Amino acid sequence: MISEKRCSAALEYHEHPVPGKTSIAITKPTATQQDLALAYTPGVAEPVNEIAQTPENAYRYTNKGNLLAIITNGTAVLGLGNVGALASKPVMEGKAVLFKHLANIDVFDIEVDCEDPQAFVETVVRIAPTFGGIILEDIKAPECFAIEKALYEKLNIPVMHDDQHGTAIVVAAGLLNALELQNKKLAEVQIVCAGAGAAGVASIELLLHLGAKPENILMIDRSGVIHDQRTDLNEFKQRFAVKTDKRTLAEAMNDADVFIGLSGPGVLSTEMLSTMAPRPIIFALSNPTPEILPEVALNVRKDIIMATGRGDYPNQVNNALAFPYIFRGALDARATCINKAMQLATVHAIKDLVKEPVPDEVRFSYAKEKHFTFSPDYILPKMLDPRLRKRVSQAVVEAAIKSGAVK
Repeated sequence: MISEKRCSAALEYHEHPVPGKTSIAITKPTATQQDLALAYTPGVAEPVNEIAQTPENAYRYTNKGNLLAIITNGTAVLGLGNVGALASKPVMEGKAVLFKHLANIDVFDIEVDCEDPQAFVETVVRIAPTFGGIILEDIKAPECFAIEKALYEKLNIPVMHDDQHGTAIVVAAGLLNALELQNKKLAEVQIVCAGAGAAGVASIELLLHLGAKPENILMIDRSGVIHDQRTDLNEFKQRFAVKTDKRTLAEAMNDADVFIGLSGPGVLSTEMLSTMAPRPIIFALSNPTPEILPEVALNVRKDIIMATGRGDYPNQVNNALAFPYIFRGALDARATCINKAMQLATVHAIKDLVKEPVPDEVRFSYAKEKHFTFSPDYILPKMLDPRLRKRVSQAVVEAAIKSGAVK
């Protein structure tokens, strides 16, 4: 639970000295009448004519090339659920802050009061000319899958649903490193994923692209194991239905090598943990309360590598390791989409960074932490590692060019 003191501090932070967390800055001189005549009429007619004749000139004369829209309908906000479009605005502003602070990308947050997927898509398509890219946020499953797919097909600018792919990218990077430390191979391990929503589906799909075997994966939703005899599965869950006699999470955990939790607090019991294979890997990513707390898990198994979604434990799986930089690279490359090659490049760039010496500024920023060399307590870079921007963004640019995602 959040303390009363922290609640008060959070409200104070968001209200003062001015409401909200973002504003608009002017990038050109405005000191004289001539400046204003260039900014607006009559001078503004010149770039208008240039863009009308050649639409690509919008990247020369406007902020389109460094401007994202963060768009939501507020149907799946953090751990708060369907709070509605307006109530989601503080979260979208927060995401905008991260984009600007970490990758110097300008953002408009747009909260659309619409739960109908088709109408939502139509709204985004109509406003898309303003932006260099679209990031979808906090839209509930399964609607989020159809919305992203439709926009991917309709627009010629990068579109990504961060709750799916941002999470998946960081999970994959951390898991590959954890497997290396545990001397296991992705193609051989038994994986259990508790949670079959946006993040769970995207994480497993990305792991399959990286070499995981479908027959080695069990996905769990509120009704238990997703198996081939179930008749209540939507088209997205159906892809992960396997032939198995296992029906519960407890049964699925027996001899499992990897647990990925994208579900809810306390889902993983100590009894389940004790039945896992030797040297297991636990990604308990429910926030703020994980599926199992690290101190509880480590008391049961000394041979585990563990990650959570929290910053007060080692190995935080944080989307901010990925989304600012994948869009920085996509915008810099003038990419028309964010494809699988760009996502995989991001995975490997994040994964490889932990094997290099950490800059002193990172050590100073995380003064209370001791682990900054590749180890069970350091399988992912820290969010404030300044190397992420250059390494990940450049990897995305190169992947965009090689994969044909550039105009």
